[in-house]
Amino acid sequence: MSLVTVDARPEPMSVDPARTAVVVVDMQNDFGSEDGMFARAGIDIAPIRKAVAPTKAVLTAAREGGVRVVYLKMEFSPDLSNAGQPDSPNWIKHRPFRVGERVQAPDGTESRTLIRGTWSTEILRELQPQPGDVIVSKHRYSGFYETTLDEQLRNLGVRDLILTGCTTSCCVESTMRDAMFRDYRCLLLADCAGEPIGAGLPRSNHDASLLVMQTLFGWISESHHFIRALVGSAGPRPAVARGATAAGSALREQ
Repeated sequence: MSLVTVDARPEPMSVDPARTAVVVVDMQNDFGSEDGMFARAGIDIAPIRKAVAPTKAVLTAAREGGVRVVYLKMEFSPDLSNAGQPDSPNWIKHRPFRVGERVQAPDGTESRTLIRGTWSTEILRELQPQPGDVIVSKHRYSGFYETTLDEQLRNLGVRDLILTGCTTSCCVESTMRDAMFRDYRCLLLADCAGEPIGAGLPRSNHDASLLVMQTLFGWISESHHFIRALVGSAGPRPAVARGATAAGSALREQ
């Protein structure tokens, strides 16, 4: 085991790259594209767009350093059967965004808001998955609720999670909380997370989430600290043997 130490709050965190995964939460068109659901609803996506470049740098360093990459996608089945009953909180909170509505993708093809298998839920083009990455579909804020995420991480021998994505106080925090409950050690990269809600407040939702997460659920750092830890580790790292298990053999979506 060869550990690398990342400068973090409330104290530095040491991780084994071979047992670590970068988790990209919901960096998809409906949240981070000018033609997506958030933008159509009048939500400022600038905080999400700001997280794209540092996240891309983290993914490059992770893949070169033997760290696995996992993508989460917030999406519902075409018949909305997994969105909840009409009186359920999940459906009530999503209804104002017109989930399931037919919209036009930038290339002129038909898409549907937050529906699996459409342009709306594709990962942002700057952060496209690579062969060997894991993609997990989810239908609630947490990446662990009724998904294969925990099973896949354990099959890959992952213990530590490097969290990125949007939105900080909703899907990122929900996933980090559930990960901590399952005994994963979590490090959130603050500049790789975006949160439009409360952005204009003296203490934003983003800031509030960072404080509670570093106090009770894990650690907080920034992309340059994580990248420096990987690059500064002794010698080049061999690529993760992606064919070692069935779960890591190829790009797939579950």
